[in-house]
Amino acid sequence: MSPQIIALLLEALKETAVMVGVSGALAAVFGIPLGVILVVTDRGHVVQNLVVNRVLGAIVNAARSTPFIILMVAIIPLTRMIVGTSIGTAAAIVPLSLAAIPFAARLVETALREVDAGLIEAAQSMGASPLQIIRKVLLPEAWPGIVAGLTITLVSLIGYSAMAGAVGGGGLGDLGIRYGYQRFQPEVMIAVVVVLIVMVQAVQTAGDMLARRMNKRNLSRERG
Repeated sequence: MSPQIIALLLEALKETAVMVGVSGALAAVFGIPLGVILVVTDRGHVVQNLVVNRVLGAIVNAARSTPFIILMVAIIPLTRMIVGTSIGTAAAIVPLSLAAIPFAARLVETALREVDAGLIEAAQSMGASPLQIIRKVLLPEAWPGIVAGLTITLVSLIGYSAMAGAVGGGGLGDLGIRYGYQRFQPEVMIAVVVVLIVMVQAVQTAGDMLARRMNKRNLSRERG
């Protein structure tokens, strides 16, 4: 590959990293609380509120069932209102975040539901408030599963970001479409695929290591 293509590849990698990093951070900031609410407002839980639970559940399901490409196109007016444009890296962050938040919320919900109910009952018997149960029982016990869920979210975002390149989202997907496909340069397409695979492997490995470390910490605390 020419130095110009290598420079474009590095720039596209940076754009993809920004898209995935920002949208992943927003998914964690909003997805974790949303997942907590979906659990604690369910039937028989610490702050049961079936109306809130069903409404939020329906919204999350509707967002998750919308294909990402359709979501990107459907929210173009919202994207323009937030960032002032519908193309480029900044514009792609909006639909990426909206796709990732409900996805992460369901994974966080799954991790929280795996917490032993006996621990929650023991905390309630000692007079712990719902907030204390969430902060000192649910979240600490579920952190390994939450980290694993956020890792899956980041891996999915890498794929979504490449898809966003097909509609002007920038990043590696855009580079692969413009140079690898439209300009018939297969080596560029191969390079883009290799870089995406390396990114996925790196994120998955780091997430698995962090989840295992947190799990060992929880086991050590329980034995102690």
